[in-house]
Amino acid sequence: MMIVRSTVPILKEHGNAITLNFYDTMIKDVPELNNIFNRASQANGHQAGALAGALYAYASHIDDLGALSPTVEKICQKHASLYIQPEHYKVVGEYLLQAMGTVLGAALTPEILEAWGAAYWQLANIMINREAQLSDTAPNWTNWRDFQITNKFKESDEITSFYLQPLDNKPLPTFLPGQYTSIQTDVPSLNYLQCRHYSLSDAPNPSYYRISVKREAGVDPTNPDHVKHPGYVSNILHDAKNPGDVIKVSHPRGEFFYSPSGAADHPIVLLSAGIGITPMLSILNTHNASGSKQPVSFIHGARTTASRAFHRHAQYLADRHEHVKYTAFIKSPDTEKDVEGEHYHHRGRLSLGKLDREKELFVSDDSTQYFVCGPETFMTEVEKGLMEMGVEQSRIHMEMFGSGVMARS
Repeated sequence: MMIVRSTVPILKEHGNAITLNFYDTMIKDVPELNNIFNRASQANGHQAGALAGALYAYASHIDDLGALSPTVEKICQKHASLYIQPEHYKVVGEYLLQAMGTVLGAALTPEILEAWGAAYWQLANIMINREAQLSDTAPNWTNWRDFQITNKFKESDEITSFYLQPLDNKPLPTFLPGQYTSIQTDVPSLNYLQCRHYSLSDAPNPSYYRISVKREAGVDPTNPDHVKHPGYVSNILHDAKNPGDVIKVSHPRGEFFYSPSGAADHPIVLLSAGIGITPMLSILNTHNASGSKQPVSFIHGARTTASRAFHRHAQYLADRHEHVKYTAFIKSPDTEKDVEGEHYHHRGRLSLGKLDREKELFVSDDSTQYFVCGPETFMTEVEKGLMEMGVEQSRIHMEMFGSGVMARS
């Protein structure tokens, strides 16, 4: 393993070139993998960058794999949601080592190649076994399942909710609020399927799941050449999928969640920005449905009131329940329409400094649990701010959307 560790400087310099070559070659040679890999993340380089970072982290911690456990668990949860199979690991391993050889040339000595082959399969077997365990928790749902869109509701200028019911009408398994499901649908402009993870945005219900999807601007699904920021699936859902249409859905997964059964009377603080509101809403609605009097502080930041979703719902719950506190930040209020105190509480980006440390953040209660979701810079700032207030990192739970896994100090 010392040989693998010695390649850290090489990966730092050439990691992105290796992963770009890896994806490009593998997808061309094995085109059916287009049905699994996110082509938007391929096009903007996010997936290659995430894999390069993962390789660097793996080589850096090859002697202490326990440090990578949270990252490995996050990836395994995603793989289980996409029904990745052991045979996929064989293909990935072959093309990854091939890409190393292509980029590094003579620098990839037989000894380094052999060491990386062994290291790859060490990690692959850990992940294969973990994903098998996850699959065993849902023995009656082992592949994509047909769901019908029964309702489509516009929540804001950017966000639309989709209510999904299984075609077989069998009761749905519960999930932990904060978790996500994956959907799979055809993308005509690409001529293959695409999968995306979407947080479940409501409390568990045996009859339906709800996802709330932000339109990722930049793609016109009727114009295949328009791929500046290719949010393929979100645009298709918004523009082309309607009640009565069928999409494929996977069993809920995810390591970011609030567990109602493990909750006592400790406060929970939900901090979100933008579309990061969706898992928080699931937590809030689950808490409300349980009848718990556990203090909840729901704090959300949005760019404008027009782009923000679920404001009235959150305000309704806060007005109805003394133990629920709702605080809304708007970065750019409409000076002609938006009234402070009615449509929002604070102007500007969500800032911990504008919040009451006790009534809204409960920082003096060392049992308070914090859940954070939004853009990476937002989550990094919130985590840093909470820790500066004396909150232990172990009580701060964060969810990152997309291809990456956020590094934590």
